[in-house]
Order: sequence, then structure tokens, then C-alpha cells
Amino acid sequence: MRIGVLAVQGAFAEHIAAVKKLGAEAFEIRNTGDISQPFDGLILPGGESTVMKKLLHDLGLFEPLKKKIDSGLPVLGTCAGMILLAKNIDSGEEPCFGTMDITVKRNAYGRQLGSFVCTDRFADKDITMRFIRAPYVTETDSSVEILSGHDNKIVAVRQNNQLATAFHPELTDDNTVYMLFFKIIENRAGK
Repeated sequence: MRIGVLAVQGAFAEHIAAVKKLGAEAFEIRNTGDISQPFDGLILPGGESTVMKKLLHDLGLFEPLKKKIDSGLPVLGTCAGMILLAKNIDSGEEPCFGTMDITVKRNAYGRQLGSFVCTDRFADKDITMRFIRAPYVTETDSSVEILSGHDNKIVAVRQNNQLATAFHPELTDDNTVYMLFFKIIENRAGK
């Protein structure tokens, strides 16, 4: 299994380390040459979503990655990655990929000082969740599966081959989110 991690800004190194720790191959996606090689899944990390969106366009990565996501490439978006996947942003900001039928509220949990760690349910299991200037989902389409909530807010969702979390699984020792992502990849490969 080979995972490409968008590495233009944000917490990409931590995702790469987590994927490799679980025995899969991971590589950085920084330019169009990087996406010409084969890969089975894509991770859009946390970071600053507006900067990432700008860099995706400036570096020529937006169109080819959007085509891959639209074609069913499994993708995991965490924090800013969730915002990049969202079809709607509550501030009225133009969406980036817009491939998940969700509406997100940016920086919903406040500023950097409002960051926190908690334990909550994710797909029927208690896991540790680290939130850093995190968004949350305010609305979903009926085709979106809600995987987790915290404080009556939606913080993890799945729609087909897309998985998105408001929290940072790469910053904890729990691999539950990655294992679900790997399962999505394996199920697609089995088709």
C-alpha cells in the first residue's frame, strides 16, 4: 500500500511517520511529478487551509488531485484537510476540492490557545482526539456517514472513499483512523 501525503504546508511529516509505523509506504506530494507515480490513497493534512488551497493551484496540483479524488481515490483529510474536501464552508468562502457533501465551520473551536485533547467515540470505539484550531461539520448530506461527535458537534465523517476528521490522528498513538482509511483503500483495490 502506497500513500501520498500533500506536503506543501502543514503536518505532513507526522502523517508520513504514522503511515510508515503501520507498515505502509508513504511519500511527499510537492509537485506534479510526485503525482505521476502510482499511489493507493491520499492524505490531506492539517495546516492552514487557505494557504494550502493557494499552493495547490500555484503548483498545478489542484486539477490532477481533484480528478483522482473524483475518480474514487481514497482520501483522508484531517483538520484543514477536512476543509479542503468540504463542499461548503459556513463563512461563504469558495470551497477547494468540494468533493464531500458537508458544510464546515472553520476554526470552530477557537484560536491556538483553545486547542485541546479529549477521548470520544469514533466508529464505535473510544479514541484520543487532539483538536488544534479545529473545524467541525455543521451539515451533512444523507449520503455522509457520521463517525464521531464531540460536545454535540460532528468531528468525523465518511462519504464513499473519503474520510475526514476535525482532529489530528497523526498526533496521537491511536491508529484507529488510519486502520479505517487502510480498509477503505483495500476495499477499493479489491473491486
